[in-house]
Amino acid sequence: MLYPMSLDSSSTQRCPGFAQALLCFSVVILIIAIGLFVLTVDLHSLMFFCLLWAGANARWLGFSYLDIRALMSSAISRALPAIYIFILIGMVIASFMHSGTIATLIYFGLDWLSPGLFLPIGLVLCALMSLATGTSWGTVGTLGVVFIGIGAVMQVPLPIVAGMVVCGATFGDKMSPISDTTNLAAMSAETSLYRHIYSMMFTTIPTFGLTLVIFIGIGSAYSDSSLATDEIDSIRQALFSTYQLSPFITLIPILVLAVLSMRRVAPEITMSASVVVAVLIAIAYQGQDFVATLNALWQNTPGSTGITDLDELLGRGGIYSMSWTLLLALMALALGGILHGANILNTLLSGIIARVEHVAALIATTICTGLIGNMAMGEAYISIILNCQLFRAKYEQHHLDRALLSRSVEEGSTLTTALIPWTTAGAFYTATLGVPVLDYLPYAFFNYLNAFVSVAMAALGRGLLSRLKDSTG
Repeated sequence: MLYPMSLDSSSTQRCPGFAQALLCFSVVILIIAIGLFVLTVDLHSLMFFCLLWAGANARWLGFSYLDIRALMSSAISRALPAIYIFILIGMVIASFMHSGTIATLIYFGLDWLSPGLFLPIGLVLCALMSLATGTSWGTVGTLGVVFIGIGAVMQVPLPIVAGMVVCGATFGDKMSPISDTTNLAAMSAETSLYRHIYSMMFTTIPTFGLTLVIFIGIGSAYSDSSLATDEIDSIRQALFSTYQLSPFITLIPILVLAVLSMRRVAPEITMSASVVVAVLIAIAYQGQDFVATLNALWQNTPGSTGITDLDELLGRGGIYSMSWTLLLALMALALGGILHGANILNTLLSGIIARVEHVAALIATTICTGLIGNMAMGEAYISIILNCQLFRAKYEQHHLDRALLSRSVEEGSTLTTALIPWTTAGAFYTATLGVPVLDYLPYAFFNYLNAFVSVAMAALGRGLLSRLKDSTG
């Protein structure tokens, strides 16, 4: 029998049995799965009922209302530094749009295309675009659509083109300091953003290089094809007539972001500086309206190039645009706080995790758990947070840098969400590119090769960072 929650915290707490832990977690998965895929309920609403269910289970285990609230608050409070960054991410993107920084990247980047190098150059351009904007969805919705059209005219199989787009878009989304998943993984693993990105470089860059070589090989078969220039010319002309595109001026905000990041300046200061520079360029150089530019930092509006998909990209950004992810992250953090603090996750997987002794096996288990989490919940966000909660103690037991945990979680969660048809990312890519997930999956080399590279390097003792190193700074 479940008694009403009291407001004191003097209750006797106990650990759950395996059956209760399994039931609690299974119902959470069912609520999300049925709500998303059968009833099409918004994920935030589903998280509310997951919180109620997890809280009821914690109460049954002897946790009072104050205990449960403390578990939720503690998990959220540890993430406050990343929450500041989430807010700044929206401002960075919006200011880069108004300063012409993104427009410049698109304009000059598209000029590099040639038939024989269509696939590898497309991969690099998508990677640069997503690295600059921090979004794989925006990259797929703009450059991805363009490349699909060009590939069709050049008679390159569309699944190959779609695979190339997804690979490039995911690389930047994973590595960008203004990506929501990158910040979320660092936040959830309680490591610094720069340490997390540094850790990912050991496995991500070699994998991207391997992917690039593969697409160079595939693309060489189409070197005799004619390049369709109508789509490219229309986009470049629209950008040229809307913005002043001197890279010596419009790329300064990215230069500021890159230089300060490499000097390991705090991300809040780095992003704030790039926003200020971008706003000054937007007003003084692009001639943007002062009030409209400042308002865009809260909520950006679509561009005015006349090309719908391009205008939608140029209208991205603003603090408001981050609200969906930020609110979901707060609720998922609270849920993870209950599941972790009440020992539900530990009880459920302690048997499996306890048997994992080798570092390579631990990393492989973390990656596989991320894949399973995506398949069960349809979103990378919750999977990232819960897996960091679940595996943190095991990584600490092996004296592993927390950035190694955040890296492994991203490789299992962020990278695989595009490979599952029923995730929001998989559904978006299919709808946008017109290619089913299962068709482009064999060509999304980067997304699945990264896991193999990571495990192989761990087995060889490479890329494990230094043990017992403080990864909080």
